[in-house]
Amino acid sequence: MSWFGKMVGGTIGLVLGGPLGAIAGGAIGHHLFDKEHPEETSRAGGTFGGGGFARSSVAEQRQMTFFLALFSILGKLAKADGRVSREEGEQIVAFLDQMNVSGEQRSFAIRVFNEAKDSSYSVEDFAQQFAEFSRGRHDLRSSMMDMLFRIALADGEFHPAEDAMIASVAQILGISNQELQTIRERYVATAHQAYATLGVNPDADDDEVKGAYRKLVHEHHPDRIVSEGMPEEFVEYATRRFQEIQDAWQTIRKERNL
Repeated sequence: MSWFGKMVGGTIGLVLGGPLGAIAGGAIGHHLFDKEHPEETSRAGGTFGGGGFARSSVAEQRQMTFFLALFSILGKLAKADGRVSREEGEQIVAFLDQMNVSGEQRSFAIRVFNEAKDSSYSVEDFAQQFAEFSRGRHDLRSSMMDMLFRIALADGEFHPAEDAMIASVAQILGISNQELQTIRERYVATAHQAYATLGVNPDADDDEVKGAYRKLVHEHHPDRIVSEGMPEEFVEYATRRFQEIQDAWQTIRKERNL
Protein backbone atom coordinates (compact mmCIF):
# COMPACT_ATOMS: atom_id res chain seq x y z
CA MET A 1 0.00 0.00 0.00
CA SER A 2 2.15 2.85 -1.21
CA TRP A 3 -0.63 5.31 -0.44
CA PHE A 4 -0.69 4.26 3.22
CA GLY A 5 2.74 5.65 4.01
CA LYS A 6 1.92 8.88 2.18
CA MET A 7 -1.36 9.28 4.03
CA VAL A 8 0.14 8.74 7.48
CA GLY A 9 3.13 10.87 6.61
CA GLY A 10 0.95 13.64 5.30
CA THR A 11 1.96 13.54 1.62
CA ILE A 12 -1.61 12.48 0.90
CA GLY A 13 -3.52 14.53 3.41
CA LEU A 14 -7.14 15.11 4.19
CA VAL A 15 -7.69 16.99 0.93
CA LEU A 16 -10.08 14.12 0.24
CA GLY A 17 -12.47 15.91 2.59
CA GLY A 18 -16.02 14.93 3.37
CA PRO A 19 -17.07 12.03 5.60
CA LEU A 20 -14.28 9.74 4.37
CA GLY A 21 -11.69 12.43 5.03
CA ALA A 22 -13.03 12.85 8.55
CA ILE A 23 -12.93 9.11 9.21
CA ALA A 24 -9.40 8.92 7.82
CA GLY A 25 -8.37 11.80 10.06
CA GLY A 26 -9.73 10.06 13.15
CA ALA A 27 -8.06 6.78 12.23
CA ILE A 28 -4.75 8.47 11.46
CA GLY A 29 -4.91 10.43 14.69
CA HIS A 30 -5.35 7.29 16.75
CA HIS A 31 -2.68 5.52 14.75
CA LEU A 32 -0.11 8.20 15.42
CA PHE A 33 -1.15 8.64 19.04
CA ASP A 34 -0.35 5.00 19.70
CA LYS A 35 3.20 5.28 18.39
CA GLU A 36 6.15 5.50 20.74
CA HIS A 37 6.82 9.10 19.64
CA PRO A 38 3.55 11.06 19.98
CA GLU A 39 5.20 14.18 18.56
CA GLU A 40 4.71 12.56 15.14
CA THR A 41 1.01 13.42 15.42
CA SER A 42 1.63 17.14 15.23
CA ARG A 43 4.20 16.80 12.46
CA ALA A 44 1.91 14.70 10.24
CA GLY A 45 -1.16 16.72 11.16
CA GLY A 46 0.49 19.92 10.06
CA THR A 47 0.78 18.72 6.47
CA PHE A 48 -2.88 17.80 5.98
CA GLY A 49 -4.60 19.93 3.39
CA GLY A 50 -1.40 20.81 1.60
CA GLY A 51 -2.40 19.44 -1.79
CA GLY A 52 -0.57 16.12 -1.53
CA PHE A 53 -3.64 14.15 -2.54
CA ALA A 54 -3.76 15.99 -5.85
CA ARG A 55 -0.08 15.25 -6.47
CA SER A 56 -0.43 11.54 -5.81
CA SER A 57 -0.91 9.12 -8.68
CA VAL A 58 -4.40 8.29 -9.91
CA ALA A 59 -3.88 4.71 -8.79
CA GLU A 60 -2.96 5.82 -5.27
CA GLN A 61 -6.01 8.08 -5.06
CA ARG A 62 -8.21 5.25 -6.27
CA GLN A 63 -6.72 2.74 -3.84
CA MET A 64 -6.99 5.04 -0.85
CA THR A 65 -10.57 6.11 -1.54
CA PHE A 66 -11.79 2.57 -2.23
CA PHE A 67 -10.10 1.31 0.94
CA LEU A 68 -11.59 4.05 3.12
CA ALA A 69 -15.06 3.73 1.59
CA LEU A 70 -15.06 -0.06 1.91
CA PHE A 71 -14.18 -0.24 5.59
CA SER A 72 -16.33 2.78 6.47
CA ILE A 73 -19.43 1.31 4.83
CA LEU A 74 -18.65 -2.11 6.28
CA GLY A 75 -18.48 -0.52 9.72
CA LYS A 76 -21.99 0.89 9.37
CA LEU A 77 -23.33 -2.32 7.85
CA ALA A 78 -21.91 -4.54 10.58
CA LYS A 79 -23.71 -2.43 13.18
CA ALA A 80 -26.97 -2.16 11.21
CA ASP A 81 -28.71 -4.73 13.44
CA GLY A 82 -27.55 -2.94 16.58
CA ARG A 83 -24.33 -4.79 17.27
CA VAL A 84 -21.23 -6.15 15.58
CA SER A 85 -21.39 -9.92 15.89
CA ARG A 86 -18.38 -12.13 16.48
CA GLU A 87 -18.89 -13.66 13.03
CA GLU A 88 -18.93 -10.24 11.37
CA GLY A 89 -15.75 -9.29 13.19
CA GLU A 90 -14.15 -12.52 12.04
CA GLN A 91 -15.23 -11.82 8.45
CA ILE A 92 -13.52 -8.42 8.57
CA VAL A 93 -10.35 -10.13 9.82
CA ALA A 94 -10.73 -12.70 7.02
CA PHE A 95 -10.92 -9.89 4.47
CA LEU A 96 -7.70 -8.46 5.83
CA ASP A 97 -6.04 -11.87 5.70
CA GLN A 98 -7.18 -12.41 2.10
CA MET A 99 -5.76 -9.03 1.12
CA ASN A 100 -2.49 -9.76 2.94
CA VAL A 101 -2.97 -6.63 5.04
CA SER A 102 -0.84 -6.80 8.17
CA GLY A 103 1.03 -4.65 10.65
CA GLU A 104 0.23 -0.94 10.71
CA GLN A 105 -2.02 -1.18 7.64
CA ARG A 106 -4.14 -3.81 9.35
CA SER A 107 -4.42 -1.69 12.46
CA PHE A 108 -5.42 1.29 10.31
CA ALA A 109 -8.17 -0.69 8.52
CA ILE A 110 -9.65 -1.78 11.84
CA ARG A 111 -9.50 1.80 13.11
CA VAL A 112 -11.34 3.03 10.02
CA PHE A 113 -13.99 0.35 10.58
CA ASN A 114 -14.42 1.28 14.25
CA GLU A 115 -14.25 5.02 13.62
CA ALA A 116 -16.97 4.77 10.98
CA LYS A 117 -19.35 2.44 12.81
CA ASP A 118 -19.47 4.76 15.83
CA SER A 119 -19.49 8.03 13.89
CA SER A 120 -22.44 10.37 13.37
CA TYR A 121 -22.16 9.90 9.61
CA SER A 122 -24.71 7.67 7.92
CA VAL A 123 -23.96 4.90 5.48
CA GLU A 124 -25.58 7.12 2.85
CA ASP A 125 -22.95 9.80 3.55
CA PHE A 126 -20.16 7.34 2.83
CA ALA A 127 -21.95 5.85 -0.17
CA GLN A 128 -22.54 9.28 -1.71
CA GLN A 129 -18.86 10.19 -1.52
CA PHE A 130 -17.90 6.81 -2.94
CA ALA A 131 -20.43 7.34 -5.76
CA GLU A 132 -18.74 10.62 -6.68
CA PHE A 133 -15.34 8.93 -6.67
CA SER A 134 -16.46 5.89 -8.68
CA ARG A 135 -18.40 7.73 -11.38
CA GLY A 136 -18.01 5.75 -14.60
CA ARG A 137 -16.51 2.74 -12.79
CA HIS A 138 -19.37 0.27 -12.51
CA ASP A 139 -16.92 -2.53 -11.75
CA LEU A 140 -15.83 -0.80 -8.54
CA ARG A 141 -19.44 -0.23 -7.50
CA SER A 142 -20.38 -3.84 -8.22
CA SER A 143 -17.38 -5.10 -6.23
CA MET A 144 -18.39 -2.89 -3.31
CA MET A 145 -21.92 -4.36 -3.28
CA ASP A 146 -20.54 -7.89 -3.44
CA MET A 147 -18.36 -7.28 -0.38
CA LEU A 148 -21.29 -5.78 1.56
CA PHE A 149 -23.34 -8.93 1.08
CA ARG A 150 -20.41 -11.09 2.23
CA ILE A 151 -20.24 -9.18 5.52
CA ALA A 152 -24.01 -9.01 6.00
CA LEU A 153 -24.33 -12.77 5.71
CA ALA A 154 -21.18 -13.61 7.68
CA ASP A 155 -23.23 -14.55 10.74
CA GLY A 156 -25.63 -16.71 8.72
CA GLU A 157 -28.52 -14.26 9.11
CA PHE A 158 -29.65 -11.52 6.75
CA HIS A 159 -31.17 -8.92 9.08
CA PRO A 160 -33.88 -6.63 7.60
CA ALA A 161 -31.86 -3.60 8.68
CA GLU A 162 -28.86 -4.91 6.73
CA ASP A 163 -31.05 -5.56 3.70
CA ALA A 164 -32.43 -2.02 3.85
CA MET A 165 -28.98 -0.50 4.25
CA ILE A 166 -27.56 -2.40 1.30
CA ALA A 167 -30.57 -1.39 -0.82
CA SER A 168 -29.94 2.25 0.10
CA VAL A 169 -26.27 2.02 -0.88
CA ALA A 170 -27.23 0.29 -4.14
CA GLN A 171 -29.64 3.08 -5.03
CA ILE A 172 -26.98 5.75 -4.43
CA LEU A 173 -24.48 3.80 -6.54
CA GLY A 174 -26.94 3.35 -9.39
CA ILE A 175 -27.16 -0.43 -9.00
CA SER A 176 -30.39 -1.63 -10.61
CA ASN A 177 -32.88 -3.78 -8.73
CA GLN A 178 -32.15 -6.63 -11.11
CA GLU A 179 -28.39 -6.48 -10.52
CA LEU A 180 -28.93 -6.13 -6.78
CA GLN A 181 -31.07 -9.25 -6.81
CA THR A 182 -28.43 -11.06 -8.84
CA ILE A 183 -25.73 -10.21 -6.31
CA ARG A 184 -28.03 -11.12 -3.43
CA GLU A 185 -28.68 -14.54 -4.92
CA ARG A 186 -24.96 -15.33 -4.87
CA TYR A 187 -25.17 -15.45 -1.09
CA VAL A 188 -28.81 -16.18 -0.32
CA ALA A 189 -29.05 -19.72 -1.62
CA THR A 190 -31.51 -20.35 -4.45
CA ALA A 191 -32.05 -23.10 -6.96
CA HIS A 192 -30.70 -20.82 -9.68
CA GLN A 193 -27.48 -19.75 -7.96
CA ALA A 194 -25.20 -20.56 -10.91
CA TYR A 195 -27.33 -18.46 -13.24
CA ALA A 196 -27.46 -15.67 -10.66
CA THR A 197 -23.67 -15.67 -10.48
CA LEU A 198 -23.54 -15.01 -14.23
CA GLY A 199 -26.37 -12.50 -14.02
CA VAL A 200 -28.74 -14.30 -16.40
CA ASN A 201 -32.13 -16.00 -16.10
CA PRO A 202 -32.34 -19.80 -16.25
CA ASP A 203 -34.43 -19.49 -19.42
CA ALA A 204 -31.77 -17.43 -21.25
CA ASP A 205 -30.54 -18.97 -24.49
CA ASP A 206 -27.05 -20.42 -24.85
CA ASP A 207 -25.64 -17.37 -26.64
CA GLU A 208 -26.84 -15.05 -23.87
CA VAL A 209 -25.32 -17.25 -21.20
CA LYS A 210 -22.00 -17.47 -23.06
CA GLY A 211 -21.96 -13.70 -23.58
CA ALA A 212 -22.61 -13.03 -19.88
CA TYR A 213 -19.83 -15.43 -18.92
CA ARG A 214 -17.28 -13.83 -21.27
CA LYS A 215 -18.21 -10.34 -20.05
CA LEU A 216 -17.73 -11.30 -16.40
CA VAL A 217 -14.43 -13.05 -17.13
CA HIS A 218 -13.19 -9.85 -18.75
CA GLU A 219 -14.43 -7.58 -15.94
CA HIS A 220 -13.27 -9.68 -13.01
CA HIS A 221 -10.00 -11.17 -14.19
CA PRO A 222 -7.53 -10.53 -11.35
CA ASP A 223 -4.84 -9.23 -13.71
CA ARG A 224 -7.20 -6.60 -15.10
CA ILE A 225 -8.33 -5.47 -11.65
CA VAL A 226 -4.74 -4.94 -10.51
CA SER A 227 -3.72 -3.22 -13.75
CA GLU A 228 -6.59 -0.73 -13.54
CA GLY A 229 -5.62 0.55 -10.13
CA MET A 230 -7.37 -1.64 -7.60
CA PRO A 231 -5.12 -2.33 -4.62
CA GLU A 232 -2.96 -5.40 -5.08
CA GLU A 233 -4.20 -6.48 -1.65
CA PHE A 234 -7.60 -7.16 -3.25
CA VAL A 235 -6.20 -9.62 -5.77
CA GLU A 236 -7.14 -12.65 -3.69
CA TYR A 237 -10.70 -11.37 -3.44
CA ALA A 238 -10.71 -10.92 -7.22
CA THR A 239 -9.31 -14.41 -7.68
CA ARG A 240 -12.05 -15.89 -5.50
CA ARG A 241 -14.76 -14.00 -7.39
CA PHE A 242 -13.22 -15.13 -10.68
CA GLN A 243 -13.33 -18.73 -9.48
CA GLU A 244 -17.01 -18.38 -8.56
CA ILE A 245 -17.71 -17.28 -12.13
CA GLN A 246 -15.76 -20.25 -13.48
CA ASP A 247 -17.59 -22.68 -11.19
CA ALA A 248 -20.98 -21.29 -12.22
CA TRP A 249 -20.06 -21.61 -15.88
CA GLN A 250 -18.97 -25.22 -15.46
CA THR A 251 -22.23 -26.03 -13.68
CA ILE A 252 -24.29 -24.54 -16.51
CA ARG A 253 -22.11 -26.14 -19.19
CA LYS A 254 -22.76 -29.58 -17.74
CA GLU A 255 -26.48 -28.90 -17.39
CA ARG A 256 -26.79 -27.74 -21.00
CA ASN A 257 -24.16 -30.01 -22.55
CA LEU A 258 -22.33 -26.99 -23.96
